[in-house]
Amino acid sequence: MPFEKARNIVLWFARPFRPQTKQYWRVVLLCFVAASTFWLLNALNKSYSTQTTYPVAFIYNDQKLVATQALPEEVTINVTGKGWKLLRKSLRLEVKPAEIFIRNLPRNNYLLGSALRPALVNAMDGLQLNFVITDTLHFRFEEKLTRRIPLKLDPKQKIADSNFAVVGQVNITPKFITFTGPSSKIDSIPSPYLLRLPETGLKAPAEIEVPIALKNALLTSDIEEAIVKVNVKELVQEEKQLVAELINAPQGKKIVLLPPHVLVRYQFLNDSVTTLNREGFKVILDFSKYSQQDSTLVPELVQKPAGARNIKLSPVRVRVLTESN
Repeated sequence: MPFEKARNIVLWFARPFRPQTKQYWRVVLLCFVAASTFWLLNALNKSYSTQTTYPVAFIYNDQKLVATQALPEEVTINVTGKGWKLLRKSLRLEVKPAEIFIRNLPRNNYLLGSALRPALVNAMDGLQLNFVITDTLHFRFEEKLTRRIPLKLDPKQKIADSNFAVVGQVNITPKFITFTGPSSKIDSIPSPYLLRLPETGLKAPAEIEVPIALKNALLTSDIEEAIVKVNVKELVQEEKQLVAELINAPQGKKIVLLPPHVLVRYQFLNDSVTTLNREGFKVILDFSKYSQQDSTLVPELVQKPAGARNIKLSPVRVRVLTESN
């Protein structure tokens, strides 16, 4: 039958591979390994031409120059060499990179591939350079600068609670910070360098650690944080009605103000309750600034007692009625 015939053919081909002893397959495997090893050794002793990559290293004085973008790490080349050398290079075993020396601030931000040939020839051991495939290497260097800048608390940040105030001078330790980095980044840092507190709404004196947040990875600073000491005291709120003084009023006319009084709201430190001169406020209405459009005048505070803070006037506009005498 066809099936039996096919089965006999398969058994006939498989008969030589039937193990005669327990060590049969071990011998077969050893023979295979030995043959493969001899073939590989023979192949590695031959010369080949191939396209590959080769590492490059930029050598420069990092105390004077800063690389402002990632430097190229390898170039593509065509080489000829023994298989052993090519294998060692592919595995990056004891491969000496081609050195590119940057002695001063470069005028150009690129290097042609053809200019790399001397450095590559000097670095490649046992490989023959045929040609450089990489057309251009791009890089960017800037002069490294150091700049010392005073520290200051950001005046736009409100750090005390609504009913509290910062009293006296804010102390910052240290008073200066030194930045190091590429010239373009160093020149763009504002002076003074403003600090923003990580916590606000203070209701008592505080000593706060403020981390220095560097906005560019190429910048370094001589400190990682500053200590800010602020003295915060409670405020007391009061209000007082005043009769505004009218100036530059027209002669021969009776003037009626609506409302007749101006309300002054103000705050002062809690420890100044007994010393604040509450009669020291003065508000005027200047008729030379009369608004014809809505017949109003704007109250102006021209005098206030020492220690009064956050002063607000109400209303913001006073209506004016005039009558002839």
